[in-house]
Amino acid sequence: MRIKIIVCFLFIVSFLNAQIKLLSWNLENFGKSKSGQEISFIANTVKDYDIIAIQEVVAGYGGAQTVAKLADELNRKGSKWDYVVSNPTSSSAYKTERYAFLWKTASVKLIEKPWLEKKYHLEIDREPYYATFECKGKQFTLANFHAITKSKQPETEIKYFKFLPAAYPNLNLVFMGDFNCPQSHTVFNPLRKLGYKNVFKNQKTSLKKDCDGNNCLASEFDNIWVNEAKFTIKNSKALLFYQSFTTLKEARKISDHIPITVELTLR
Repeated sequence: MRIKIIVCFLFIVSFLNAQIKLLSWNLENFGKSKSGQEISFIANTVKDYDIIAIQEVVAGYGGAQTVAKLADELNRKGSKWDYVVSNPTSSSAYKTERYAFLWKTASVKLIEKPWLEKKYHLEIDREPYYATFECKGKQFTLANFHAITKSKQPETEIKYFKFLPAAYPNLNLVFMGDFNCPQSHTVFNPLRKLGYKNVFKNQKTSLKKDCDGNNCLASEFDNIWVNEAKFTIKNSKALLFYQSFTTLKEARKISDHIPITVELTLR
């Protein structure tokens, strides 16, 4: 009898907890160049998660339309999905892009209208795209980000992330995306001092041109940064989607990055 009570209690606690399965993916040149078959493969890869954050959506014609096609494909998989696409990032100094979020409506609810970073949009080339969601009465805000390339020194813009928690003191921020910079770089130390933890460590996420034996990944660029005082982190995983293809050339038609995932519970 006592065991049944404990099991029931744990089930109730689990039910009441706001648990979210997140996935972040830089889907290289995500637009009209993606075929229906490729969109179907992407949908099958991400369908088991609650919220999908996409970087590198084409800013011009075809980008937003392809996100809509992905949402439509996901809706054929047994769950109802919704989505938002950002305006093009504002800076003209580098390649402008869009961001996107897709989410299961049964798992989370979008709160208010998402927005591109306003306070530091001049300092951060492709400014982050924020969306606030609610799960079981608790709210959290995802900051979707794609840094400038390594050759352009992404640390020069990542350094401004230390100001973002104070800029949005009432939000439970989660930073996710392609930082084009490894988590070991000292530019992330200020975030760590604020209580943020990188979900992935020593996990390469970009694809090589060709595999060297079983070594197909090049650089440790993508990550998710979470405030440990606000969230419990578990079940982090990098999805090696390229293993479904015969060659990396075929896999790279999907993307030159792999998706990263994590399950977060709001405290």
